[in-house]
Amino acid sequence: MRNSSFFKIYIAFSLMYLAILAFGYERFDLFLKPILIPILGFGAYFYRKFPTQNTLLIALLFSWIGDVILLFTDLGEIYFIIGLVSFLMAHILYCILFNKQNRVRKKQNKTFFVIGSVLIATYLIGMVSVLMPHLGDLEIPVSIYATVISIMLLFAFNGLLVWQRPGNILVCLGAFFFVVSDSILAVNKFYDPIPKSSFFIMLTYLLAQYLIVLGILKLNPKKIKES
Repeated sequence: MRNSSFFKIYIAFSLMYLAILAFGYERFDLFLKPILIPILGFGAYFYRKFPTQNTLLIALLFSWIGDVILLFTDLGEIYFIIGLVSFLMAHILYCILFNKQNRVRKKQNKTFFVIGSVLIATYLIGMVSVLMPHLGDLEIPVSIYATVISIMLLFAFNGLLVWQRPGNILVCLGAFFFVVSDSILAVNKFYDPIPKSSFFIMLTYLLAQYLIVLGILKLNPKKIKES
């Protein structure tokens, strides 16, 4: 099966899953959520070999572990913490992955990079400041996680300035939607419940993962055209 077929299956199952969430049938999480990232991973695996392929696949693996563990958060706070750690590892791997991509420009536009850095830092400070009074014993883990995902976004933004198109745009958008997804999750869990939060969290999360994977593959084009 060609890798593009896996991506089509991923999109189809994602739309099905999102429709189910939109209608409030969140109990189907156990059946649909665990299969989505593996399908995306198969698409990346069967693309072709490239230098950072294993890093991408391991990042997806930790994301999948986080997905599965977070299904059981109702059973205890420990599941949320373990899920947080799994996604923390995924974001660290994404930072490594982004840093290893080939550049088409040796230096980024310093003005744009400074502006982007300031905006990301502002987001980090603002989000942590809003959540801090409500985090309790999770102050340190959540603060570390928010810092790492902000750094991941910064790596992706730097890539936007030095990588080739359209991969640079796709990866940066993916990182951005990942931050949006986690921000919705954090606000909903710790600050104020958001209507249809599961739908919006998964919409932005599934889009984020797809864009990052597609972007990385675009940055590592196939040398031989598939028949």
